[in-house]
Amino acid sequence: MSDEYEVHGPHDHAVAHAAGHGAHGEADPFASRMAVMTAILASIGAIFAYQSGTSENLALYYKNEAAILKTEAANQWAYYQAKGEKQNLAELGEALSGNAGEAHNRFAADAEKYRQQKEPIRAQAEALEKAVAQNDARSEGLMHGHHRWAQATMAIQISIALTAITLLTRRRWLQYTSIGIAVAGAVLGTMAYFGA
Repeated sequence: MSDEYEVHGPHDHAVAHAAGHGAHGEADPFASRMAVMTAILASIGAIFAYQSGTSENLALYYKNEAAILKTEAANQWAYYQAKGEKQNLAELGEALSGNAGEAHNRFAADAEKYRQQKEPIRAQAEALEKAVAQNDARSEGLMHGHHRWAQATMAIQISIALTAITLLTRRRWLQYTSIGIAVAGAVLGTMAYFGA
C-alpha cells in the first residue's frame, strides 16, 4: 500500500481535460500538438541543461588544474632562484679566494655545478607556465560554451512555458512566439555545440 498522495491543481485538470477531449468529447488536435511540442522541447531542454553542466564542470576542472600547475611553477622558480643564489655565493667565494689553490678550484666547480643545475629547473618552470596558460584557455572556452548552453536552456524553458499558456488560451500568435523562441534556443544550442 502506497503512502504517497498525488494532489492535482486546477491547472493540471484543465490541461488534462484540454489534451484529452475537445468541446464535444472528441480528441483535440490542437491540444495534442501542443502536448507533443512540449515533450519535444522538454527533451531538448534536458539535453541542453546536461551539456551546460558538463561544460561548466570541465571548465572548473581545467581552472583547478591551472591553479595547481601555477603553484608547481612557482615552486620551480623558487628552486631555480635558490640554485642561482648558491651559484652567486660560489662565484663570490671563487673571486675572494684568489686565482689559485684548492678553495678556488672547489668554488669554481660549485659555481659551474649550480649553473648547470639551473637550466633544467628553468625549462621545467617554463613548461609548467605553458601548461597553466593552456588550461586557462581551455577553461575560458568551456565557460563560454557553458554560457551558450545555459542561454539555450533558458530559451527552451521559456518556450515550454509559452506552449502551456498557448494550450490554455488557444492564441495562435502565442504559439508562433513559442516556436520562434524554441528556434532561437536551438540556434544557441547549435552555437554552443560548435563553440561559437
